[in-house]
Amino acid sequence: MSERGADSRGPAGIQISRFMSPDDANIAGNVHGGTILKMIEEAGAIISTRHCNSQPGEPCVAALARVERTDFLSPMCIGEVATVSAEITYTSRRSVEVQVNVLSENILTGAKKVTNRATLWYVPLSLKNVDKVLEVPPVQYMRKEQEEEGKKRYEQQKLERLETKQRNGDMIFPVINPDPYTVGYSQSSLIHLVGPSDCTLLGFVHGGVTMKLMDEVAGIVAARHCKTNIVTASVDAINFHEKIKKGCVITISGRMTFTSNKSMEIEVFVDADPFVDEPQERYRAVSAFFTYVSLSKEGKPLPVPQLVTETEDEKKRFEEGKGRYLQTKAKRQVHLQPLAQQ
Repeated sequence: MSERGADSRGPAGIQISRFMSPDDANIAGNVHGGTILKMIEEAGAIISTRHCNSQPGEPCVAALARVERTDFLSPMCIGEVATVSAEITYTSRRSVEVQVNVLSENILTGAKKVTNRATLWYVPLSLKNVDKVLEVPPVQYMRKEQEEEGKKRYEQQKLERLETKQRNGDMIFPVINPDPYTVGYSQSSLIHLVGPSDCTLLGFVHGGVTMKLMDEVAGIVAARHCKTNIVTASVDAINFHEKIKKGCVITISGRMTFTSNKSMEIEVFVDADPFVDEPQERYRAVSAFFTYVSLSKEGKPLPVPQLVTETEDEKKRFEEGKGRYLQTKAKRQVHLQPLAQQ
């Protein structure tokens, strides 16, 4: 890990570099989106925890609360070096915004490309009491506009987190003898016992570990539907509603909600069953939407088989997914318009 110099009025940024091995990739040699998400979260956790402990006071660890929409701009492959750069861009009274960029490098040719950009939000939790959220040391901004823009982003993500939590009552149930291309045919679940290696110093799961498992389940759903090589194209906002403690059994469930001609949207839930120390009812811990694309052996985009919806709920989720897809497409066109005029 290396650090770069920062303005004296703000915290130093950090960089983490790692060689991508076969363990990090799928059978086609593309690095799993979950592997990259885990590296992004590790960088964010380091810089936010360091900042939150930069002034005298109660020691704490920064816990991931939310990841904004993340686009996978370019595939990363086995043998490349991934470099993750992170810096703090805004602080509220009890949260930290971290901006992260991911760069891949072909060490044989020296060619580099940006593969990901992400925004993460962390909250500082006391080492003495995991349920106590501490205050965040403020950062100094180069311009007043930076603070105002950061505050707008903070209020927006706060509102979206609340909306997501309100619609989190859905469950995914097994379907007997489902037909191909239906929701029930590709839906998948993974059960994982949370051990010490999954957890922070406070004994709750690293956000990166959870995201990696979610991406794995979403990838299985996409592969079952297409039966081709698939890669993560983007992840909508990931909301961490409740902490997951060591000893919990977590169920990561995924189902397809929408298909366009060349992409698939997959909804993923993480439900936690606490068994050790404090038995309680199962609760929804995390939720997100992943988007995947289907690729040929040559890495070219392939058409996606259209999802067959059978129930009213499935049709409703399909229309909601279509709305998100069109909204994202419109935002991308607005972003590209100024570039085309240059």
